[in-house]
Amino acid sequence: MKSKFRFVYTGIRVANLQRSINFYTKILGMRVFRRGKMPHGGKFVSLKSPNSEVELELNWYPRTSTFYTPFKVGETLDHLAFSVGPGNEKKAYEELVKAGAKSAVSLKQAEGVCDPYVMDPDGNWIELLEWE
Repeated sequence: MKSKFRFVYTGIRVANLQRSINFYTKILGMRVFRRGKMPHGGKFVSLKSPNSEVELELNWYPRTSTFYTPFKVGETLDHLAFSVGPGNEKKAYEELVKAGAKSAVSLKQAEGVCDPYVMDPDGNWIELLEWE
């Protein structure tokens, strides 16, 4: 049986997390509804506009993070996130790789650090989440 994929958010890289939070909340009227720290040292802040289910995730990575790259204007798309449902992360990852997607972060690399990621044909990263 093929996994079901549901688009849940877009993650973008930011050079200055607080400056970006201020822009999206004070100028665009979004609201912060989740924030956290990643095991590799990065930080994220999730935002939503009123009356919208679409999420924007701001991602900041310190130089010590395995996901750090020098910040380049215009190259800030970090990843797209798709929910595959609870317990389906491994199956979905394997299906996508078998179908031709390239691995960005394998199941083994992701274990205990993050979720698995694959790449679309243009190299955009796609995160596979176990969210409902």
